[in-house]
Amino acid sequence: MACIPKEAVHRMTRLIGDADRAVCKVEKLRSITSKLDEKEIEVEAEVFKAMADPCRLKILSLLREGELCVCEIMVAVDRPQSSTSHHLSILKDAGLIKERKDGRWSLYRLAEGAVIEMLNLVKLMKEDE
Repeated sequence: MACIPKEAVHRMTRLIGDADRAVCKVEKLRSITSKLDEKEIEVEAEVFKAMADPCRLKILSLLREGELCVCEIMVAVDRPQSSTSHHLSILKDAGLIKERKDGRWSLYRLAEGAVIEMLNLVKLMKEDE
């Protein structure tokens, strides 16, 4: 038990009532957490944060139908240009959408088919409830 934090074992023992099982569980948890990539988790959290806003989800749903310019998105979400651009910037920074310039127009589309799959999975999860 030299490399296992005694406090963790103590807390687990209080929760499950068995010191030997607590040691095994803490060892297993340490093994699992040692494999976690903190940078990867931060990137994943940014993607989920970007998707956690109703307006941004609406924009993603609109873009499922194809490429749209900012002015079209602005009208569809009934938001001013500054607000719409802010939401688009967050989605773009999270890697969920791509921007293409066409003269003075900025056109947006979903970055990957995986974005559609993520939206579809959410619907499936909600149907199971």
